[in-house]
Amino acid sequence: MRIAQIAPIPERVPPKKYGGTERVIYYLTEELVKMGHDVTLFASGDSITSAKLVSVVPKALREMPNEKDIYGFNVNSLLNMGLAYSMQDQFDVIHDHNAHMGLPTANISQTPVVMTWHGPYDEEMNRYFSMLNRPYLVSISDAQAARAPGLSFVSTVYNGLPMEHYPFSPTHKGYLLYVGRIDMEKGVHISMDAAVRLNRKLVIAAKLDDQVQSIKKYFDDYIQPRLAVHPELLQWIGEVDEDTRNELMKNAMCLLHAVTWPEPFGLTLIEAMACGCPVVAFNQGSIPEVIDDGKTGFIVENLDEMVAAVKKIDRIDRAHAREYAIQTFSARRMAQGYLDVYERVIAYKKLKEEKLRNVAKRQKLFLGFGQTSNPGA
Repeated sequence: MRIAQIAPIPERVPPKKYGGTERVIYYLTEELVKMGHDVTLFASGDSITSAKLVSVVPKALREMPNEKDIYGFNVNSLLNMGLAYSMQDQFDVIHDHNAHMGLPTANISQTPVVMTWHGPYDEEMNRYFSMLNRPYLVSISDAQAARAPGLSFVSTVYNGLPMEHYPFSPTHKGYLLYVGRIDMEKGVHISMDAAVRLNRKLVIAAKLDDQVQSIKKYFDDYIQPRLAVHPELLQWIGEVDEDTRNELMKNAMCLLHAVTWPEPFGLTLIEAMACGCPVVAFNQGSIPEVIDDGKTGFIVENLDEMVAAVKKIDRIDRAHAREYAIQTFSARRMAQGYLDVYERVIAYKKLKEEKLRNVAKRQKLFLGFGQTSNPGA
């Protein structure tokens, strides 16, 4: 099968540090290549892949000098998507991970397009996707799809990673951990408050997009003051690479995930569990689909419950948490899920084309074309 994967280009594939979407795209692409498919990855020029790499920029936009609006409708991101769709005849299916930016072009593509939106659906996104509705939508959790009741999803495919080689420890070193990005919707300040209440160290390995005004304000108003008051408990170390992150997870008492938004999946949760690190997370969005409550961590409703859950975290079998994550959210399982979707949409296209040919044939016969002449009549 000839498959195009269109990645966002603000980050490299795979990301050097933070970048959940790019990590998913990387492992999906690698698994599809291992399965024998002809895959072309449209991504930044510094991306690493076993597939064919097509790039419009030499490196990720975050590392490009003077690049503006790197997460929005900038020229290079539009060129990345436009180039992929201009080559559509070379593919049996296109998988676009750019969602709202790629949707206008995807909607007029003659090659079937599978689209995965890695964020939460809201009223604005629902209206957008309902009006430009030709691409085949795949959700990354049932909770994500439930927020878009008017849209038609082909399938739910959970994110997956090859986590069998992640480091594991049956014990921990007593500190709490937050991994991800600094943003109000991730509730980092709530995790900080929990650590203070518990009088336990919290390591915050988080990306800060301080060029985004709303995030900078959140950091200045909510994060920096807490860091200043409790420097002995709250340690912000910034973005970290994969090896450092995994070591932090392996040795952490638990991962705190006090999200304030409808979490569409939560990739750091499955990574933490694969390292044996239980997760305590707010009951938002997909969290109940990712955490096996009481067995791989705890699902809680508020700060008080988060504090209480951490106090009993040693009841969780760290080895079971690891096995659950590896078996439930493997990269191969994710790739097979998407491959099933690709096969279905390609088959649907062939069926639709065959119906159109039959209609055209009947119309010709009805109009008298294609009938055998009979001179002796």
